[in-house]
Amino acid sequence: MGCERVTERAGGLVDGGEDPGAERPRSKILLVDDRPDNLMALEAILASLDQELVTASSGEEALKRLLVDDFAVILLDVQMPGMDGFETANRIKQRGRTRDTPIIFLTAIDREPHHAFRGYAVGAVDYIAKPFDPWLLRAKVSVFVELFEKGERLAEMARQQIRHFDLMTEVTERLSALEVLLEGLATPSPEETLAAAATEVRGLVVKMRPFARQTPQQPSAPSTPRPARSSAPPPAP
Repeated sequence: MGCERVTERAGGLVDGGEDPGAERPRSKILLVDDRPDNLMALEAILASLDQELVTASSGEEALKRLLVDDFAVILLDVQMPGMDGFETANRIKQRGRTRDTPIIFLTAIDREPHHAFRGYAVGAVDYIAKPFDPWLLRAKVSVFVELFEKGERLAEMARQQIRHFDLMTEVTERLSALEVLLEGLATPSPEETLAAAATEVRGLVVKMRPFARQTPQQPSAPSTPRPARSSAPPPAP
């Protein structure tokens, strides 16, 4: 049930820029409700956000979904048979991977304060009573999606910095090894030393190639036109 569509999150470029031709990655939103008609209504309301909507019809199914995917936000019904929304949220917050995933409670229970207090106590970031305003729900979900996407971009930038640091460390070590090899040119077998040094240089070039920026091709200078040869015979003396 639901419109599960697999979309791989695109990796960033080496220089941290965005590929203008790449498809925008979509975030996942988890919808949890035991009633199929409620799930269909949520999908219809959130379809315009153009994100990946994943549905679960029970708390147990929601926990299984959270084992394999990361979600920008969870919309969780409170009243469900078996594991209700409060217990589901409590288990979500106990897991290291999902404890920071925002949860919005959706409930048809009356607006008595103790229900809201219990929701916030188990880690919910918002509590909306049914029937809810579709525009308000879309606005709140879009805020959490935007925050999630910003966090993902920052995490990717941090991973790139770590990769760059590791590469620079390897380049420094190989340059030190190259220096040692070049000092061996005075040995009786300089050919072998030069061959080893050339191998190190080629390895460094391959490692640094992703950092090379393509320089724009300089336009060639216009050629000077040659004067046309006259086919007329030379003048008589």
